[in-house]
Amino acid sequence: MDRSATYLGFDYGTYKIGVAVGQKITGTATPLETIRSEKRKVRFAAIDRLVETWRPQALIVGIACQPDGRDNPITPLMRKFCRQLESRYLLPVHAVDEHLTSFESRRLLFDEANLKGRKVRELSDQVAAMLILQTWLNQQ
Repeated sequence: MDRSATYLGFDYGTYKIGVAVGQKITGTATPLETIRSEKRKVRFAAIDRLVETWRPQALIVGIACQPDGRDNPITPLMRKFCRQLESRYLLPVHAVDEHLTSFESRRLLFDEANLKGRKVRELSDQVAAMLILQTWLNQQ
């Protein structure tokens, strides 16, 4: 693995997609933005811009499953999103268990960053993406 490699992480949702960026050399991920749209064209235009800007070596996507490993109702959509990313950008796409990342992102924002209500909702998806990407980086 290239030590200077950059990666984009995604917390997929039907209404919002949180995005984070991370580098192998530092081993850290940072929240980047939240894409807010249900429209595929709008979502992929935003992702196109991020891929062009950051030129990642791979894309990391959180996949939600039940604690016993069974799929959630959204899991098939997350897997479809992974396939779309892979075919559109011709980059490796790695799936990471995102169990409790949304809960943890809200806890970090509320308890540790001391943010409230609207600001927590505004940032929680991109912090969840950061946690997904950080988990993957830690495993490498």
